[in-house]
Amino acid sequence: MAFKTDIEIAREAKKKPIVEIGKKLGIPSEHLLPYGHDKAKVSQDFIRSLEGRPDGKLVLVTAINPTPAGEGKTTTTVGLGDGLNRIGKKAVICIREASLGPNFGMKGGAAGGGMAQVVPMEEMNLHFTGDFHAITSAHNLLSAMIDNHIYWGNALEIDARRVVWRRVMDMNDRALRDIVVNLGGVSNGFPRQTGFDITVASEVMAILCLSTDLEDLQKRLGDIVVAYRRDKSPIYCRDIKADGAMTVLLKDAMQPNLVQTLENNPAFVHGGPFANIAHGCNSVIATKTALKLGEYVVTEAGFGADLGAEKFFDIKCRKAGLKPAAAVIVATVRAMKMNGGVAKADLGAENIEAVKKGCANLGRHIANVKGFGVPVVVAINHFVSDTEAEIRAVKDYVAQQGSEAILCKHWAQGSAGIEDLARKVVQLAEGGSANFAPLYPDEMPLFQKVETIAKRIYHADEVLADKQVRDQLHAWEKAGYGHLPICMAKTQYSFTTDPNVRGAPTGHSVPVREVRLSAGAGFIVVICGEIMTMPGLPKVPSAEVIRLNDAGQVEGLF
Repeated sequence: MAFKTDIEIAREAKKKPIVEIGKKLGIPSEHLLPYGHDKAKVSQDFIRSLEGRPDGKLVLVTAINPTPAGEGKTTTTVGLGDGLNRIGKKAVICIREASLGPNFGMKGGAAGGGMAQVVPMEEMNLHFTGDFHAITSAHNLLSAMIDNHIYWGNALEIDARRVVWRRVMDMNDRALRDIVVNLGGVSNGFPRQTGFDITVASEVMAILCLSTDLEDLQKRLGDIVVAYRRDKSPIYCRDIKADGAMTVLLKDAMQPNLVQTLENNPAFVHGGPFANIAHGCNSVIATKTALKLGEYVVTEAGFGADLGAEKFFDIKCRKAGLKPAAAVIVATVRAMKMNGGVAKADLGAENIEAVKKGCANLGRHIANVKGFGVPVVVAINHFVSDTEAEIRAVKDYVAQQGSEAILCKHWAQGSAGIEDLARKVVQLAEGGSANFAPLYPDEMPLFQKVETIAKRIYHADEVLADKQVRDQLHAWEKAGYGHLPICMAKTQYSFTTDPNVRGAPTGHSVPVREVRLSAGAGFIVVICGEIMTMPGLPKVPSAEVIRLNDAGQVEGLF
C-alpha cells in the first residue's frame, strides 16, 4: 500500500473559512484579522474581553529525547486535540510557529503529519503571518540603535567592549556566529566584535512569548540589558529609547494566529522559541486565550521532557501562573530500539530486548514529569513496522513505572486512532490528582538552580563552571536578578551534553560554557557543552531540493 506524503494529505484538506473556525470558539468575525481565507489573528480587544471567564484544563504533550527514528510530538499534539473533540470535549490546540532555519536545514516542517496536521501547512512552515520577521526586525532595530548611539557621541558612556546585545536572523548561518562590525573607517563607527543568533533564540522572541499584553510587552522590552559601562553598570533598552518603536513593530505579531486541523478543529499557532537554546513553548497569550475558550487546551513543549517540559513547568507555568492538569509523553517503538543500541537501518526488524533496554530513557522522563506533580500517560505513536510483542514490551515497562502506555494510530487514522488516549487524558485531568509545583523556589541561588536541574532532571553528578561564570551569576544576584528561573541551552539528543549518549546515563558532568542575562524575558540562559545559539546547515541542506513544481506548488519542504 502506497502512503500519501504529509504535503499530499495537506493539499487535499477540506478547509473551512477561518471565520467558521472562529465561530466554533465564539470569536466574532469582527475580532478576526484575516490573512487570506484560512488563517487570522485574534484581536487584543477580544482577548481582553475574556477576563473573568473560567479556565479549561491544560494538557502538556512532551516526549523522550529525539532520535533519527522520529517521535511525532507535534503530530500527537494535533491528533490528541482532534481526539478530544471527537469524544465530545471542546478542545483547542496550541503549538509554536516554524523557523525557516531548520526547514531549509534538516528538520523539516512543524505542523504535524499524516492525518494529524494543522493547515495551511506550507504557509505555516514559510512566512506564515510574518511574526518571525517582525521579531527579527524589532531585535535588529535595537542593535542598530545601540551602534548609532555610540557613533553619535555615546552620551550613555557605553563600553563598546561590553555590548551584549547581538543581532539575529531566521536562518542557519554558522558564518555569522562571530563577526566584527563597523569596519571601513570613521564614517562607519567604532569596530567591535559581536555575532548573530538565530531569531528563535532572540530575547525578543522569548519576551513576545511570555508577555500578557502590549503594555507588558513594552515594559519587558525596556528591561532588556543591552550593554554595560566601564564601571559595569547596566544600560537598558529603554535608555536607548528603542522600546516604543520595537513595540510598534511587534503590535500585530503579539496577536495569536488562528488556523485549523485537517478535521477543522481550532489551533493557535503563535511564537516559536527552540527548546534546546531557548524556553521552547508557544506564547502565554495564545495559551491563556485558548484556556478561556475551550474545555481542554493541548499544548506542546519542544524536544524531550528534559528540555521542553522542564522549561514549560519552571519558566512558562511559573511566570504565567498556569497549572497543567495532565501530561502526555510521546514515544515510539523505533526510538526505544535506537536507545537500546539498534542502528537506524535495522529498525525494521523485531528486537524486543533492544526495546526493553531503550525504555530506560522513557522511564527517566516519566519520573521527571511526575516529579512536578503532574499525572502522566505515555502515547506510543504507531509505526507499521511495530510488532505486537514490541508494543507489549513498552506497555509492560510503563506499567511498572506506575503509568499507562496507549497505542495511538492518529497518523494513519486521525482522531479515530487516538480516542483511547483522549479518554485517558480526560480521566487524568478530571481525576484531580495534579498538584503542580516547579522544581525549585524563586529564592534559591542561581548556581544552585542550575545544579538542581542538572542533578534532578539530567541525573548528573556535578556542574562544571569556571570562576568567571560563577562570579557573573553572583553579580546578577547582587543586581536583583537572583529570583529568575534558569533556561538551559543544551543538546536535545541526550540527558548529557554529549549528543551521542542515549538511554538514561548517570554519573556525568554538565559543563557550563557561558551564561546570559535575559532580564526582559525574565530568565538566565545557561549555555552548556557545544550547543550553538546560531545553528549551521548540514552538509546536504534541505534547501537543495526545495523548489516550485510545474503547477507552482512547493516541493521538498517536508
